[in-house]
Amino acid sequence: MRQKCVFSVMVILLLALSSCGSTRTVAGGSVDERLSIKNVIRNHEAAGLQFRTLSGRLGIDYSDGEDSQHVTVSLRMKKDEVIWLSAPLGVIKVLITPGRVSFYNKLNNEYFDGDYSYLSEILGSDVDFDKLQNLLIGKSLMDLEGRNYSLRHSAEAYEIQPKTALELYKFLIKIEPQHFRTAAQEMAQPEMNRIMAVRYTRYQEVQGQFLPEAVEIDAIEDDEKITIGIDYKQVELNRELRFPYKIPKGFNPVALQ
Repeated sequence: MRQKCVFSVMVILLLALSSCGSTRTVAGGSVDERLSIKNVIRNHEAAGLQFRTLSGRLGIDYSDGEDSQHVTVSLRMKKDEVIWLSAPLGVIKVLITPGRVSFYNKLNNEYFDGDYSYLSEILGSDVDFDKLQNLLIGKSLMDLEGRNYSLRHSAEAYEIQPKTALELYKFLIKIEPQHFRTAAQEMAQPEMNRIMAVRYTRYQEVQGQFLPEAVEIDAIEDDEKITIGIDYKQVELNRELRFPYKIPKGFNPVALQ
């Protein structure tokens, strides 16, 4: 079994958004089958969240079929540079940058400080900073420009996937028609029996932009399945933030399996 614990849950999904003003849930819209795939992709890219920093809170519900947990954490994020999480009283903290994944747990006097292999193992799919950031703000995990894709229409979404199989992955993204945000996306590694499926069940409007409000994730490897639900709360955009983080002395490295 892969290691499953509170700090694993916190690392898996790292974004909480809410507003310092009013918010509203975004829904509705209908698919226009006349739109070309280029126009769908162009609209999706144009709908991307514009921000310098994000801060807020998120609630995470986690289940692995044997144990279930709920945790509320504070989030601070600087676009393309850092994602920082802290549990109440700082007993658990997480710091992720493009080159580093690090966390510590004061409850167990443990820490991890390394690369993305640990996070990829938890999620059941190879990840990096860009994929995490995109996943959390409702953007495509893959760069949709510069590759040939096929387009299908369902009653509720535009469905896009590569015309030719990728070397390591199978990929599918569903884009909702009202604001061209991501409705769902999936990355699979069939040879390794790995699947990561993400569903954006609700969006909200915050300061004129559309952000995730509720996200569901299934991470599957062989016969193991982790389910995560995330609620985004209390967001502020573009405020000045600090990212305090220092692994306490005397902590022991996490023994990864």
